[in-house]
Amino acid sequence: MSEIKVVANILHTNEEITSQNKQLLNEKGIFVINMMSSPGSGKTSLLERVISKLKGKLGIAVIEGDLYTTKDAERIEAQGVPVVQINTGGACHLDGKMIKGALDSLNLDNVDLLVIENVGNLVCPAAFELGEDIKITVLSTPEGNDKPLKYPRMFENSTAIILNKLDLLELTNFNKDEFYKDVNSLNVHATIFETSCVKDQGIDELCSWLSQQIDNKKGGNVLCQE
Repeated sequence: MSEIKVVANILHTNEEITSQNKQLLNEKGIFVINMMSSPGSGKTSLLERVISKLKGKLGIAVIEGDLYTTKDAERIEAQGVPVVQINTGGACHLDGKMIKGALDSLNLDNVDLLVIENVGNLVCPAAFELGEDIKITVLSTPEGNDKPLKYPRMFENSTAIILNKLDLLELTNFNKDEFYKDVNSLNVHATIFETSCVKDQGIDELCSWLSQQIDNKKGGNVLCQE
């Protein structure tokens, strides 16, 4: 029973801090994405592509979660947008307290879209709310189409699911029909995008969809650059 109480206390504390984060971000009118995936799915490459298309139209900031390095944050910083690195020191997910500290390092008055790139893990990040508006899960074709049913919580809770690295599809045994069937069995309302950063495939469609989500929260007319 003591272990159950400890876990319950951790989740309750995270919920309280997350509520504070959410209130602050809503007051600022910032649209927040919790971007999740396993390591190597291409989250950072996707972010680079999205930022390059949207940064001239709206203010973007990124919170990068990683175990130890700043490699992904350096890539995002090179895109010319504010980025805060969170190194978890081995923890497999971000939590509300970590995000609260990162928010203190950002000028939120200049931010329309905040992307939280969570630690690469298909299990733990799905259990911790961060104050986001939506969750997005990225799955790459080399990982295999069996992941939605193996890690259902992440796919069940995502507003959008991105099937990335379409350029490698023919080199894998990834079954798209099975993938769509499994995702729909878990989350029939999820919007699915097929993308390739190498071929710039599906990125404009993703940007247009994100722009609409931001418009729904902020109003205005945020569009992808041509």
